[in-house]
Amino acid sequence: MDTISIVGGGIAGLALAAALDHSRFQVTLYEKRPGLPAVGHALGMWPNAQRALARLGVLEEARAVSPVLGSGSVRDAQGEPWITVNAGEMFGISRADLLRLLDGAVPGTVRRITSTVRSLPDDGSLVVGADGVHSAVRREVWGAGTEARLTPYLALRGTLPAPVSQDEVGEYWGRGDLFGMAAARGGSFWWASYRSAMGPYGIDAASALECARERYSSHAPAIRRTLAAATPEACLVQRIWTVPHLGSYVRGRNVLIGDAAHAMLPTLGRGACESLVDAVTLADLLNTLPEGHALRAYDRQRRPRTRALSLASSAMGRVAFADGAQPLRDGLLKLARRRNARAAVVSGSAG
Repeated sequence: MDTISIVGGGIAGLALAAALDHSRFQVTLYEKRPGLPAVGHALGMWPNAQRALARLGVLEEARAVSPVLGSGSVRDAQGEPWITVNAGEMFGISRADLLRLLDGAVPGTVRRITSTVRSLPDDGSLVVGADGVHSAVRREVWGAGTEARLTPYLALRGTLPAPVSQDEVGEYWGRGDLFGMAAARGGSFWWASYRSAMGPYGIDAASALECARERYSSHAPAIRRTLAAATPEACLVQRIWTVPHLGSYVRGRNVLIGDAAHAMLPTLGRGACESLVDAVTLADLLNTLPEGHALRAYDRQRRPRTRALSLASSAMGRVAFADGAQPLRDGLLKLARRRNARAAVVSGSAG
């Protein structure tokens, strides 16, 4: 049997381990974390990710533990809506729930090793780097020039047992910051991002929450209420890192998937979705084509798509985190809201 070593047991690594043809491949999965996380923030599942979950056989289970996102608004810092978007059948799943479902889809034939990989497996296997933004595989094979890049932004994400009102769902864009809220199973998700000098590692959640409460103290009442109820135990805090654009996701018998290949700003909510699509795409190609053809096809299919999304997320970040240009941004969005409202009135009258 051909051997595949997957470095990283997060979303991308587990999905790949579940999707590979185990009558053809002997798979080893390396993961430094001894267990699954208990706290997870919201991950919006776009249609392409839902198709990947269906391919893995866990879509209905994912839907069962996840509320449909429905409609939400982009608002100013005081809560006045600019744009309302209907997300259709898109749903938001907890990262913890998604990892649990993916972990359960991995067959027992997969060899699991709990260890931090400091050097690449030398057993002649195909090596898949699914080890996140600080990928050891990328660093060793692609070189130090591909190290993750620290952005100026801090990300706080948490859960609350209280539900969120539908007229408060969405994102609030302030001056150099954003805040979001969405429904969750048994409560609600919230997230916040802004420029910060905290970190980059080992950030204390309690201190970060206090800073966030001060930062958002003049924002909408829904934001202040959410942060007042938030607890460090139900909160994840980290600086946001990105990966530079790579000339290829394949080098020799090494291939990158997920954040190891294309970690981007979370402003489009596509990171987890694209990790799932990477994994399923690579597995299906390896299952049906000779290895070399499969790797080249994977790179052709996934690198242009994820690079475009990375560029779009950066562009969205410049708008969402506008600082000096915040008054201009707000004015343009208010103008767009008024024009949309007039168009709706005209359309209704014509009907």
